[in-house]
Amino acid sequence: MDDRIRRFRKSWRWELGLLAACLVATAASAREQPPFAAREGLELASAAAQAWSGDAVLVYIENDDALDEAGLCPRWGYLFQSPSLDRARVWSVRAGKLVVAENLDMRFDAPPLAADWQDSGVALAAAEAEGGERFRREHKAKLESMLLMRGALSEGDPDVTTWTFVYCAPGAPSLFVVVDATTGKVQRTWRG
Repeated sequence: MDDRIRRFRKSWRWELGLLAACLVATAASAREQPPFAAREGLELASAAAQAWSGDAVLVYIENDDALDEAGLCPRWGYLFQSPSLDRARVWSVRAGKLVVAENLDMRFDAPPLAADWQDSGVALAAAEAEGGERFRREHKAKLESMLLMRGALSEGDPDVTTWTFVYCAPGAPSLFVVVDATTGKVQRTWRG
């Protein structure tokens, strides 16, 4: 075999190996983003929302990735509404960066969240104490979703900002736990 062909094959294999290593490292780092509490991404999302519209108000927060047992997530979604634009726009934050910014194609009229809401981990502790932990243990369940909004799932007072926790288990109805986001008290739980 010609020396040039041997060198080409050797070089090609080395370059292919290097490319594969880079791709694996990139994929691993994308999966291993550090989780953070919901409030930690709020400043960045709020700045983007104010640049979009000076009257934008925060109306909804939800985990955009898998949650850990402390209520932390590598990516959170923040939905803002602008009365002057009559539009809603969502920003998703991961690793201290905006990774999604999209207008909602549907009308989403929602009241702004209370400013003094408790962060995701604090509210989760209340949900865990009022049945979440037992449900996870007994049904091999996991916390699937956390969402913060005002009024929609509140028991009694439609002006209360609440965290809603959704626990899912294979072959069992999900457990929903609604926590008052300002007091940390569980308002209600149900299976469905």
